[in-house]
Amino acid sequence: MTRSTRERIVDEALRLFADRGYAATSVAEIEAAAGLSPGAGGLYRHFKSKYEVLAAAVNEHAARTRTQIAETLTEVTEVGDSVDLEERLARLCKAGLAKVRAERELTRVFFRDLSQFPELVVIVREGLLQPMFDAITAWFLAQPEYADADVDWPGIAAVLGGSVVNYQLFQETVGEPPGRAERDRFVTAWVRLALGLLPVTAARGTIGAAG
Repeated sequence: MTRSTRERIVDEALRLFADRGYAATSVAEIEAAAGLSPGAGGLYRHFKSKYEVLAAAVNEHAARTRTQIAETLTEVTEVGDSVDLEERLARLCKAGLAKVRAERELTRVFFRDLSQFPELVVIVREGLLQPMFDAITAWFLAQPEYADADVDWPGIAAVLGGSVVNYQLFQETVGEPPGRAERDRFVTAWVRLALGLLPVTAARGTIGAAG
């Protein structure tokens, strides 16, 4: 799909902000990366300032996250019991890893530059970060196997979701996974921990079915 000029500006600006930092990236560099004549003012036909490009990137990523979460929860409802719990958990974990990876450029900008723009921090927090944890809570509450579990689900979402975020961020920043545990090993361990939250009767049923 061909990107519009506006989309190219937003995408290339975010890439440059992630690589070099917001302050170190000039409007002319963004224009050149987006295929425009550098310094000719092409960016200003779509945005009033470099800040407005950054704000657009943040808002668009937040909106995309809301759509993805809605689609994921719909898929979970449609799948129901047709897929066993272990596979559902593995899909949830993998989806979380993929989401964090997809947002790696915005994440770099967030940690490096957004402290100077508190209004954008709020958008990232409320439109992207917290909805991811809320979605994990909603996912567990929607699974029949966990219906009788006496668990603080928001707390569990913070732990399980936080481990997914940490795994991917560690990989991105250090260049290898935490504990040198490759992705499949991480997913398997994550699923095992989540299965440990099952009520005893449900856990026995799951183990019996697996055997």
